[in-house]
Amino acid sequence: MKNHNLPTDELKNFGIINDDLTFSKKLSPDDIEKFLQGYTIVADNDKNRATFQLSEDNTKLKVIFLERDKSLNKIIENSKGRVQYTDVKELSGDYPLIEKKAFIFDSETGKVVEFDFIKNATELTAIIAEKKEPEELNRYKNELFKLKGFLQDKADKYPEIAKEISIDINVVSREIDSVNSISADQKQISKAGNSDIQLNVNDQDIYEDANRNRQDQEEEQTDEREKNRGFRR
Repeated sequence: MKNHNLPTDELKNFGIINDDLTFSKKLSPDDIEKFLQGYTIVADNDKNRATFQLSEDNTKLKVIFLERDKSLNKIIENSKGRVQYTDVKELSGDYPLIEKKAFIFDSETGKVVEFDFIKNATELTAIIAEKKEPEELNRYKNELFKLKGFLQDKADKYPEIAKEISIDINVVSREIDSVNSISADQKQISKAGNSDIQLNVNDQDIYEDANRNRQDQEEEQTDEREKNRGFRR
């Protein structure tokens, strides 16, 4: 990996490195190492989000500016009561981009964890299902349908990228099917009145496992999706 040709002016401009070319103290050694390996740095400020990624042998800095539909502080605060859903829209780029996120409060650690509807689809569905709350499951299902509708509209409007969009549509459709199946199981359990029956969801250390595995899962899926898209937004 080439580090001697870093785009220092841009990195300084965004506060990633200092004037003496040292990295910001806000970044851990692990953050810096991964950034130099091509992984993304994410910076949040209220409704605004920016992502930074090095490319072309670390000679170029790819910057994407996004905006949430809600204040991050309010999302985190309200997540202590119930799951919060939010859309993140890209403010630039050739094609409209919406990322749908879920914020879930972990009472054991006292922390709020962010899940992406696409990158963390399977574990997010499992966590929502484990709550065994029909109202929450319906809220989640409605958000899935909203995301699917957006993706389908985007595919219709931009046929040149419809094939890669179909990958995300398939992920969302799969989770909708899973939710329908879970809802049916819950109804059967309710009718049977058997409180000993449990859904087939591994709830032990689910947040710990999610937080430990979600980075690897995101990196693998991001690499695959970026290859398909040719690093195009």
